[in-house]
Formats: sequence, C-alpha cells, structure tokens
Amino acid sequence: MPDLYLHNSLTRRKERFEPADSSNIRMYVCGPTVYDLAHLGNARPVVVYDVVARLLRRLYPKVTYVRNITDVDDKINARIRETGEPISALTARTTADFHADMAALGALPPDREPRATAHIAEMIMIVQRLIESGHAYAAEGHVLFAVKSDPDYGKLSGRSQEELLAGARVEVAPYKRDPGDFVLWKPSSDDLPGWDSPWGRGRPGWHIECSAMSWKYLGETFDIHGGGSDLIFPHHENEMAQSLCAFPGSHFAHTWMHNGMLQVNGEKMSKSLGNFFTVRDVLAKAPGEAIRLLLLRTHYRSLLDFSDQGLAEAKKELDRFYRALAAFPDVPAGDLPAAVLEALCDDINTPQALAVMHELAAQALAGDRAAAAGLRAAGLVLGLLQQSPEAWFRGGADDDTAAIEAAIADRLAARKARDFARADAIRAELAAQGILLEDGPKGTTWRRG
Repeated sequence: MPDLYLHNSLTRRKERFEPADSSNIRMYVCGPTVYDLAHLGNARPVVVYDVVARLLRRLYPKVTYVRNITDVDDKINARIRETGEPISALTARTTADFHADMAALGALPPDREPRATAHIAEMIMIVQRLIESGHAYAAEGHVLFAVKSDPDYGKLSGRSQEELLAGARVEVAPYKRDPGDFVLWKPSSDDLPGWDSPWGRGRPGWHIECSAMSWKYLGETFDIHGGGSDLIFPHHENEMAQSLCAFPGSHFAHTWMHNGMLQVNGEKMSKSLGNFFTVRDVLAKAPGEAIRLLLLRTHYRSLLDFSDQGLAEAKKELDRFYRALAAFPDVPAGDLPAAVLEALCDDINTPQALAVMHELAAQALAGDRAAAAGLRAAGLVLGLLQQSPEAWFRGGADDDTAAIEAAIADRLAARKARDFARADAIRAELAAQGILLEDGPKGTTWRRG
C-alpha cells in the first residue's frame, strides 16, 4: 500500500499524510451558502473532496467527512428582501436543489451535513471563550476578533498583517480597535434572522460558523480541512485564528487542501460576460458523469478551464470506457489497479489516474477481462462508470424508452413487409433525435449518439 501524500497549503509543500487517529480520519470541507442554484465553481470542490473521501475510505477503516450548510448569511438576507420568500422556504428549497445537482454529478453525501442555524449555541460558546481569553471584544452590539492578539495571524496565507489589510476590502467601522478586526457576532434588526446572546439579539459572522461546526463533529484537532483557494483569505485564515485561540494547545486542521479556481472558455466566470452557468444549466446539455470527468481531467490544484469542447471530449472518453466495459457486461469490479492507487496517493493526481484508465480500456477492448475489472474498480474510487454500459448509451432516457421501443417495433414490421423506405425513414427519424440503431444477430439495440 503506497503512502498518501497531500499538498498542505499551511506549509506550502507536499507532505506524507499522517492521521491523528488512523482508526478514524476526520475531514471538514466548507459547503454551500444556500440562496441560489449551485454554479460550476461550486461543483468543483464537491467533486474534488468526494474523490478524496472515496480514496481515504480505501486506505482507512473509517472516515468522518463533514461538509456544512451555511443557512444564515447576508446573501440569503438580500435574496429574501428581493423575493419576499420566507427564509426557511428559500434555504430548504435551495438545499434540496444543491443535493439533487451534486447527486447528478455522482457525489456521495458527507457523513455529517450540519446547518449553521442549528449550531448557534456552539458559536456563542466559542465567542465567549475568545472574549475571556482577550482575543475578542464586544462593541456596540458586535463582537470582533482582535487580529493583533494573535501573533500567528497570516500564517496560512503567508502574508503579514499589513499585506493582508492592503489586499483586502476591510470594513472600517468606528467600533473596531483595528481595521483588520473581523466580526464574530453582529446585531440583527427585527426584519433579519437573529438569536438572543450575551451581546443582544444578533447573528453570527461567517467565519465562526465553520469553527463551531468543525469543533462539534470533529473535535479541536482533525486531519484535513478543504475548500476552494478563494477561501484561504479571509475565511480560512480567520477560521484558523479563532479556533486556535479558542482552544489553546489544539492544532485545528493538520492539512489544509485547496482546489484551484474554475474559468469558462478562458475567462473568469461572471454574469456580465455571459459565461455564468449553473450546474443545472450544464446538466441540460450533458450527462452529470461527463461534467464530473471534465472536473477531474485537470489536477485539483490547477486552474480549470470549462468549455463545451472539453465537455464533448469528456463525453467521448466515457463512451470509450463504457464500450470497454460492454465487452464484459457481467464483470464485477476487481482490485484497484496499483497504478491508479499510486496516482491518487500522489496528491490526488486524477489526470494520471485517468491515463491509467485509458490504458485499461484499451486492454479490455482487446479482450482482457481482468483489465475491464480493473477499469470498473478505478471508476468506483473516482465516482465514474457507476451505471451499466447499456444505460449509459441510452442516456438514461427512461421516459423515452417506450416510444423508442415502439418505433423500433414499427421499423421491424416495415422490414418484414419489405417496406424498406419506411424502415429507413424510421431509422432517420430516430437518428435526428440522437438515437442510433444497431442491428445484430440478437435483434436491434439502440443507444444515444
């Protein structure tokens, strides 16, 4: 069994993974803020850390994977002002949408998915500890973390406090002792969500939410903290500072993993450029598995360029994999090929793992049953090849199946009646819908092209 190596953002180098407790690997990943449909950028970390969790479960007897739901946030408040929808209805609906979209991408649910609003008591407790230890102070209904009280602040992002302040849009308020101090708790007006606290009715700041939920389910020290590279500052920097100061002597997260950003057609995704796509937008034109493969073709720490051409290429790659499996339709998953495991243990090198899968597909297409079994096993750890080849080539079009089968029966009847013009017309009509017919000794089969 190869050692697992992961790039640690905190030390800025690839390190051998050494769990705090090898009988239970603990990982926390920042989840969505539920106010709208998930976009492509939201999908990348979900798929990346789903692969990390799948790999860890191959290597260790137990994994506790926690990914939170942020259901109290100023973006949510802004949306309910726009729409008038009750906040509970908005967050319930968008959470369900998120779950459906991520399931379509083949992502397994985390072991725990805590909601921020269910952990206000834990947040208040941590804030109180920070005040008592001199790392936070109350001012005008707010509670703020005193950045200068933590000499290690800036360690994760690798910049001094002066550099961090210069590069950040910091809200300068008269109640702050220092411009860099960040909010742990803030007051709520009557029209906003709020909870009673020692500092008055209010709501938590963004950063304290993750500190409370990771502590609740993983303890003061755990193995891996993941998220997008855009969260390194301020979110993860602040989260680490407040957790370490609230629990002196703890380590918080041993390894910090950050996936790279996603762009579309070579440009930053934005609504103003017209290249902003939700996961649901892309699911309307491609299978979820093709989207997942495209997200895994680039190493997780690299910038990923999402394009229609890349999506089409991913679909073709999956066609090839499924054709290889179709040669051995009854073959179960075998042992995970050593070359795939070695690639994934080298900082989750999914491009190399996929290259090995292409070699296995070539061998399977040449008649190697063991290679087909290895290909299916590799698919399991990457969250790919989770359906039968027949279902893949039919595009999962259950609703259309009856109509397609009826058309095939009509064609067969036309051929028996020697009405070949009619038979050819039916084939052409189906082809125009993307349905390809294949005549064989056992009859006519179909698939989506």
